Amino acid sequence: MIEAFAKIVQVHPLRGTRHSLRGKDVSQLVRGFRRNDSGFTLTELLIVIVILGVLAGIVVFAVGGITDRGEMSACKAATKTTEVAVETYRANNSGHVPGSLDVLVTAGYLKEVPTGTKYTISYDQKGPDNTIDTADDGVVTGKLTDGTAC
Repeated sequence: MIEAFAKIVQVHPLRGTRHSLRGKDVSQLVRGFRRNDSGFTLTELLIVIVILGVLAGIVVFAVGGITDRGEMSACKAATKTTEVAVETYRANNSGHVPGSLDVLVTAGYLKEVPTGTKYTISYDQKGPDNTIDTADDGVVTGKLTDGTAC
């Protein structure tokens, strides 16, 4: 690089170093090519830190909601699986609903009672009218630990 730079620089015996193409003093150009300090300026470091901070903020914002959506999906899937097991039990047992979710496990309709660290599945044998006599008996509900229904 210095050899290429030396080709365009002439040294005049009376006037010192001059640029051969434009006749300008190249001392400032030489300083740009050869820096005595071998580090970054404070401004350069601050710009890099700000850029990294902005990128980190974007990543945290984008990834932050993924776990919440995953927990909601797991809760919905467990609720739907339990609802299907209750309906299958009802269809195979003359319209009778199971007494609890453990009955579904014992009878083979569920492998295990659905449990999660972030959600709970509840079962109400009586349904919304609090009696065991109508088609709306055997209500399965799922809730996240924060109380949100799934």
